[in-house]
Amino acid sequence: MKYNHHTNMNTIIKKYKRMAGATAMSLALTASSFMLTGCNDFLDTLPLNDVVLENYWTQKADVTSVLNSCYESLESSESILRMGVWGEMRSDNIVLGRSVGYDIQEILKENILPTNGLTKWDVMYQTINRCNVVCHYAPLVMERDPNYTLNEMKANIAEATFVRDLCYFYLIRTFRDVPISFEPSIDDLADYQIAPTEMNAALDMLIADLEKVKDDAVRRYVDDSRMTNSSAAQTAYENSSRVTRVAIYALLADLNLWRGNWDKCIEYCDLVIDFKKEQYRLKKENLGDLRDIYEYDGIPLIRESPDGSTLCGEAYSQIFGDGSSFESLFELYFQTNQRTKNSYVGSYYGTSSQPLGHFAAYTDYFEEATKGNSQLFNKKDCRAYESAQSTNGRYVITKYVCRSVSLDNRNVSDDRSLKLSSSRRGDEYANWIVYRFTEVLLMKAEALIMKGEENFPAAFALINTVNKRALNITTSGDKDELKYDDYKQSRETMEDLLLAERNRELMFEGKRWYDLVRVSLRDGSTQRLVSKATVKYKDNVNRIKIKLSDPNIIFFPYNRDELRLNPYLKQNSAYGNTEEFEGI
Repeated sequence: MKYNHHTNMNTIIKKYKRMAGATAMSLALTASSFMLTGCNDFLDTLPLNDVVLENYWTQKADVTSVLNSCYESLESSESILRMGVWGEMRSDNIVLGRSVGYDIQEILKENILPTNGLTKWDVMYQTINRCNVVCHYAPLVMERDPNYTLNEMKANIAEATFVRDLCYFYLIRTFRDVPISFEPSIDDLADYQIAPTEMNAALDMLIADLEKVKDDAVRRYVDDSRMTNSSAAQTAYENSSRVTRVAIYALLADLNLWRGNWDKCIEYCDLVIDFKKEQYRLKKENLGDLRDIYEYDGIPLIRESPDGSTLCGEAYSQIFGDGSSFESLFELYFQTNQRTKNSYVGSYYGTSSQPLGHFAAYTDYFEEATKGNSQLFNKKDCRAYESAQSTNGRYVITKYVCRSVSLDNRNVSDDRSLKLSSSRRGDEYANWIVYRFTEVLLMKAEALIMKGEENFPAAFALINTVNKRALNITTSGDKDELKYDDYKQSRETMEDLLLAERNRELMFEGKRWYDLVRVSLRDGSTQRLVSKATVKYKDNVNRIKIKLSDPNIIFFPYNRDELRLNPYLKQNSAYGNTEEFEGI
């Protein structure tokens, strides 16, 4: 039976209807309202009550239903919109595309007001609250249902904890100081009307929270050691679409990277790397030599060109086309779920019928790449042609949009020599990747750089591993394009190499702006952020540079409505006084 996050709430509603008395009638009416409106989920509209809730939580299926709704909320269009916009749009990668709404236009102009709809965070707190409910009531169910084991309960709590803390991590990276509570809100999210927690203290809370459950999560839901990558993507996708132990390790590595805990970041990265090496060993032991995976300096990654082929694009097609690839650690799943679309990719990146979405790619990173004139990519770098393509004079975003890509990067001299072809999706069911293996390699490289000069060679080797895969360097006769001597002179030059490689590898995946913010926090200055993020601007460049020089403005303002609801919030000083927006 295939796992489906998008379980409707009928099971919960039917159970409430069986409850006696006026309370049950009230609940039934509320549930009916949910069915009619279809706008807000049961858990977001129901006036919850401790007694009522405890009468509901009686069997394992109750936990499963609400846990599924946690995933469903995370996969909602409003949630993914914020993951993409918050993490990428203010960076150098994104420029205006087609039919752009007012809120988007203002953010791209660096004119963000507390009235901007994309500063609203309620969808994240709705997801958080569902997770808090699961963590709070799952132990009660274990006491009542003998079929619900201790290990199952702990694994479910680990899943909910990951989703909750991932949402908090997005909020922290976007707004800096945010209210944090691990208790379920019983009365319309009133429990979140608390003072915001300072950023570093909040990161420490999330790290400690995940540390408690990291070993409780399931390692693999399906044994895919005898499956080819394509088979695993179709039948074992639960291993990446549900929270596993390795996904928690990736989030812990990221949290520790932001907190400056370099050794802990490396420790969790190594757990992921060891897991992937063992997974590859088992596949190879069971299936023999794998044509589509190669060990780059001992690290298994999907090849751009399968063994025996001269055409590249295999890595893209598996990671972004099929989804749930060997390299995936956690991604939001839409491939066979026909109830919910990934509307963010369809609207903001493009579709088969409308290649130009609300966003377009920054031209100079892609223009004349085949002639070696790109500001970012080597002309043999497959990612330059997989991430964006020229259409009617604009570079439209094709990452996630294309189901498959094929190209020849051996003797690139012009567009014709590239032999580029691609197949665009006819739907909006692209998965959305939260963590994948190469990002963990680059996290470790960043932590090594920050530990000091003696770790530069090891950091460079990891960066070069990711780069070599993208350039399809798989034989001893191929020469590395990156040279250690060009970057070893200082921490800043190594960091700039790392940032450039992260941008090449993770472009349009909701990572770039957060990378620039993280570096600014370490530097105690926005100088590097300003120099990189403003290259895309042609108008009002000096005004935007001056604006971004304020270290507070790299975070979003609190939304006006949130300021009204929570008296403990005080507006980010870069956006004026709270009182200025109270009468709007």
